[in-house]
Amino acid sequence: MLPVTIIANKRDGKKLSSTQIKFFMKSYLEGSVTDYQMSAMLMAIYLNGFDQEELSIWTSVMLHSGKLLSFSGIDGPVVDKHSTGGVGDKISIPLAPLLAELGFYVPMISGRGLGHTGGTLDKLESISGFNVNLPLDDFKRIVRDEHCSLIGQTGDIAPLDKRLYALRDVTATVASIPLIASSIMSKKLAEGIGRLLLDVKVGRGAFMKSIGPAEVLADTMIGLASEMQTAVNVFFTAMDEPLGYSVGNALEIEESLAVLRGEHIPQVTELVVGMAAKLLYSEGMVDSYHAGVKKAEEKLADGSAFERFLRISAAHGADISQLEHPDKLPKAPYSKPIRAEKSGYISEMNALSFGLGLIELDGGRKVQKDVIDPATGFVFAKKVGDYVERGELLYTIYYRTQEKLSRAFDIVANSIVIADKKSESPLILNIL
Repeated sequence: MLPVTIIANKRDGKKLSSTQIKFFMKSYLEGSVTDYQMSAMLMAIYLNGFDQEELSIWTSVMLHSGKLLSFSGIDGPVVDKHSTGGVGDKISIPLAPLLAELGFYVPMISGRGLGHTGGTLDKLESISGFNVNLPLDDFKRIVRDEHCSLIGQTGDIAPLDKRLYALRDVTATVASIPLIASSIMSKKLAEGIGRLLLDVKVGRGAFMKSIGPAEVLADTMIGLASEMQTAVNVFFTAMDEPLGYSVGNALEIEESLAVLRGEHIPQVTELVVGMAAKLLYSEGMVDSYHAGVKKAEEKLADGSAFERFLRISAAHGADISQLEHPDKLPKAPYSKPIRAEKSGYISEMNALSFGLGLIELDGGRKVQKDVIDPATGFVFAKKVGDYVERGELLYTIYYRTQEKLSRAFDIVANSIVIADKKSESPLILNIL
């Protein structure tokens, strides 16, 4: 059996057999199939897709390429949350400790940025000393002790996905429903969770640009989860404008800390509380969604979720003084305010442009080996639907060099549209 023949079959739109998929994936893991051959296969899948049987086999091989965790014997539901990727999407960071404080156990294995979207691991590493590369035994211990741990993929968990994840980022094969679904589910199903909450982003700053493909992606992941007896809830959320008021790794940590301290951050707090409430209600821990909202809001208001994050971070080796005093987080040396050129209502803020702009500021990656600058990014003074006067501050760019500022500004210069009439759209499009 030749790898090139298998690639050609998928290139030509043919269905791959279980034997072909298992042979190709095993050969890649062992090194006899090269990165350039796997890149060709990923593009063939991107162009021609998988049927359900192919996808199930592909995902199963990825899942079983490593260890499957178990959290048997603990006294609460084991859950996780995953976002399909957005700009300014820092929801996992305040949500995970909030869920821990509410009685859930959250073994969260997260990823780095993909394309123009940010990664939870990159954000956490903005905190000095925060180790996202813990051995699995330490990971499991922190989950049991503090109800939550946040790490990156280890060589023990779906190692095939870890390699493909990085390869997809630099081969323009990220936005593929079967590749997204298999990547997410191979990691999440290995965590030993009983329920997964999926945040499927929809809009110009997401991989799914409209609700139709987003629903297909959600249905695909629900199908894969059901094969492993894992329950799934889904939030479909808008990603046309950046989420919250900050885009950039340390800047998003600072905003997450504000949420955990009980400050109401529009959009961010709404999703954090809503997702916690949905999980509480789905697990029968409250009598209604509304009761879940109230319980989640109380844990943010009284500071207990913030204290939980301090303990989790300390267990990961973090310098918690940066969390107690966010002014100690990495700061860019320069900033440039961008002001409105006319008065009116903000009708558009192109999330994709700001995601691409962050990459130019070194806050994201162009190639796999790029080093993230945690200090750069954007902080918004206004959001879609807000009224601005001519000359009023729209946002501030935080940067390190004039050259990087110029490249970023070329991308974001026309990303905000000001109109005469107010227009708004919902953040939460649907909940399953």
